[in-house]
Amino acid sequence: MVPASRSAETPADISAWLTSFEPHPWLANRHLQTVVGNFLPRPPFHLSTVAEAVEVDPADGSRVLCHCHWQPESVRASRLTVVLVHGLEGSSDSRYIRGIAARAFAAGMNVVRMNMRNCGGTEALTPTLYHSGRSADVGAVVRYFTDLFGLSRVALVGYSMGGNLVLKLAGEWGARPPLAAVATVCSVIDLAPSADALHEPANRVYEWKFLRSLMQRFHRKAKLFPEIYTASGIGPVRTIREFDQKIVALYCGFRDADDYYYRAASARVLDRIAVPTFILNACDDPFIRLFPETRAQLIANPHINFVETSNGGHCAFLARRSADGIHWAEATVVRFLQAVASGTFGDVAPPTALCS
Repeated sequence: MVPASRSAETPADISAWLTSFEPHPWLANRHLQTVVGNFLPRPPFHLSTVAEAVEVDPADGSRVLCHCHWQPESVRASRLTVVLVHGLEGSSDSRYIRGIAARAFAAGMNVVRMNMRNCGGTEALTPTLYHSGRSADVGAVVRYFTDLFGLSRVALVGYSMGGNLVLKLAGEWGARPPLAAVATVCSVIDLAPSADALHEPANRVYEWKFLRSLMQRFHRKAKLFPEIYTASGIGPVRTIREFDQKIVALYCGFRDADDYYYRAASARVLDRIAVPTFILNACDDPFIRLFPETRAQLIANPHINFVETSNGGHCAFLARRSADGIHWAEATVVRFLQAVASGTFGDVAPPTALCS
């Protein structure tokens, strides 16, 4: 990481959880980080799991599937509960979600791995599509489990698109209990430039992968709910922006893709975030882009710890081997949550490695 730019030194209570990121020597390239990070094998996932379908929209009966890992009942309500939200076309079983879930549970936290609408094989649970503005779904999950178990503190952790969802909810809720903390990794805070970046020549393989999966999901929805969706007449969909224009905007109540990108972006509410928040991005992320005014808002909010490392790719941050293992971002997020849970979290960390 480049030395901090807001002050000369990082406070001791911050350095306890925020260590420098040194990329694995064989994986300094942004694309290697991203691709290897997505496919790198992990240890077997053995946490005892309770599956719960949570209603998020009583108007149409939409539900989302959550996989939960609870600490013993005697301490459950008092422990920090972490709600994990995956990225675009991910699920509660994505490798990075399972990886951080195991770490957080081992640290004594309750863990809820939330699927967005339709994800994780749940297309039949809702007649709607999912998109980056459905922050209310995360809020519904938080309220459901808070009411069920009397939870005192809840933290939100989101990756990529899930990062936008949790930051948007944090801005909408402010300091509303039981929200205690937020952490994101490579969050899509500004949707428009990030969607367009996927169409750059170097990123077309990512765009193709996302589009193929999104279109397959849309065709499954059309078969399940033919009275709502039709796959005919849409025409070719060659970019993420075209998908958002022709499908998301059409079926989700937006005027067009630009209206969707504006209304769904967490960038509009960053100034209202009022709980300890850790936002981790990589300067070499292939397709996450921030407007200068958004970066200025992140730096100006005294509740936000904004860190941009020079390397890391998209949601990867594969590091030199250490006591934390190779997955530096997951270990860092859990240390941040531990600091919040223990009451040792102090001042906001200075922003690091501000990308040009």
